[in-house]
Amino acid sequence: MTRRILVVTHEGRPEAVQAADRVAGALREHDIDVVRDGSPAGAELVMVLGGDGTILRAAEAAREHDVPLLGVNLGRVGFLAEAEPEGLPDVVTRAVARDYHVEERMTIDVLVTTPDGQEHGGWAINEAALEKGERARMVETTIGVDGRGLSSFGCDGIVLATPTGSTAYAFSGGGPVVWPDVEALLLVPIAAHALFAKPLVVGPGSVLEVEVLPHGDIDAVMWCDGRRRIDVPPGSHITVRRGAQPVRLARLAEMPFSGRLVAKFDLPVQGWRGRKT
Repeated sequence: MTRRILVVTHEGRPEAVQAADRVAGALREHDIDVVRDGSPAGAELVMVLGGDGTILRAAEAAREHDVPLLGVNLGRVGFLAEAEPEGLPDVVTRAVARDYHVEERMTIDVLVTTPDGQEHGGWAINEAALEKGERARMVETTIGVDGRGLSSFGCDGIVLATPTGSTAYAFSGGGPVVWPDVEALLLVPIAAHALFAKPLVVGPGSVLEVEVLPHGDIDAVMWCDGRRRIDVPPGSHITVRRGAQPVRLARLAEMPFSGRLVAKFDLPVQGWRGRKT
């Protein structure tokens, strides 16, 4: 049976296109059918060469077909990536040998119900971010958990995130870093005018809810992973719950998440001596 790997890259970056060409050529030398920026249907792996945006774009297709995704960071942070550019030869070797393990990352399902009863759904692996539609004014909201109201405030936005997304927009908004093997949902208000507007972390079975108050008269927008837009008029109700379909990531190393944090954020660890044996 013919093996197939989908290679996805940022076509606007010459260095990424060149790297994809090299990877495709190396894979074909091992009689692997390579598809460039197409559908992952029938593929055993999606290899992504690019930054976070390219990886999130590829995750849409990979999730739909339940194919694991292997990212090589050609951007800045690349938190979802598994390797850096200098590791490309090893990535190809490991992909050919199927020498990787696959982990599942929790997603969220988003449902926006507008005042006229229309429903608009979406999903995210990082976050669903509610943002105000007008620069000069706040969006007025009420938040709730599991069907019970919790607090009301005006704000610039609200980030509803997964543990994977805790190091993305939610982190910039002051949310906690959550290890990816912790099953939880996060709610992080952005620039809220309220005494009780701290980040929340709830269990995976809970449902996060946000209402955009009708008297605020400010349209808002929901962005799923910064890519998929849902318009949110005043009076809309938003629910976010654990996603029915995870994203599968191919991993090459058993590095603990703490090591990934240190490497990606270049954290200072001088003075750490570790456990004495």
